[in-house]
Amino acid sequence: MKTILKGLGLLSVLIFLAACKNDEALQADKEEETHQHTAHETSEHADKAVIEGAADHYHTGDMAELTVNEEGLAGEHWHWYTSDDEENWKVIEGEEKNTLITEAKDGQYIKAVLYDENHEAAAESEPVKITIDDHTGDIYEGYFENGQVEDRNISDWAGEWQSVYHYLESGVLDEVFEHKAESGDMSAEEYKEYYREGYMTEVSELEITDHGELIFHEGDNSYSGKYIYDGYEILEYEAGNRGVRYIFKQSSGDDKAPEYIQFSDHMIAPEKSGHFHLYWGDDRNSLLEEVTHWPTYYPAKQSESEIKQDMLKH
Repeated sequence: MKTILKGLGLLSVLIFLAACKNDEALQADKEEETHQHTAHETSEHADKAVIEGAADHYHTGDMAELTVNEEGLAGEHWHWYTSDDEENWKVIEGEEKNTLITEAKDGQYIKAVLYDENHEAAAESEPVKITIDDHTGDIYEGYFENGQVEDRNISDWAGEWQSVYHYLESGVLDEVFEHKAESGDMSAEEYKEYYREGYMTEVSELEITDHGELIFHEGDNSYSGKYIYDGYEILEYEAGNRGVRYIFKQSSGDDKAPEYIQFSDHMIAPEKSGHFHLYWGDDRNSLLEEVTHWPTYYPAKQSESEIKQDMLKH
């Protein structure tokens, strides 16, 4: 009898301990669910954070590398959220640092929230939008109808730009030329020489305003001009495809500023440019005949790696 009672007592203790563990597990699960902040709502009292590193556009399969500037912010950990409509946000599991590397998805919004020790939002970023542009389709390749071409405003090219010529000279773009040689009709070195002639320029940086002012930077020197729209021209190429030059004429400026500038960026209607080839000089018609020298510019904020990856897609 004593043995039976002793056994029942031991069984009761084991049941009690198991129940305690279950309660602890449920509490841990509850805390974990709370910690994940899956039902995040915008806090009006949170500090403003800034996401850096977002590209103007990505290509299918690219990885977006985003970083939040932590200067002046205080908190314990980050959470990254994604949304298709900027209203319904889902946490990106396992990301609790100020950096995020994720596959780029077209139309996706991403934001970051910094939480304090009480799991309250201490800082929050504005959402960044991910855009996929694979540059595919007939128009980008130069096949289009005249009726598809539209006038464009110089604001399509507004911003700060960098020449890619120094990347060619430093060897950064060698991988691009090797890639072209795999399916092209020239060797990697021949492609490099072809693009060296095309990219060559002393204008290492450009600033373009929405109002038509261009500032040309050559080393420590700069000069500028104000330009107005002078129409477009459709060019026929030997390969059978075509291109559009958008032309602007100088209305005022420094003596060194060219009379004409002509943009070519593979687009034929109003759209913000991701990179472009620029022709400049004092003779409008002569510039239209230039097809071997086309200094090329990418956004000044883009890294050499981002520029190289963009070129490898073409």
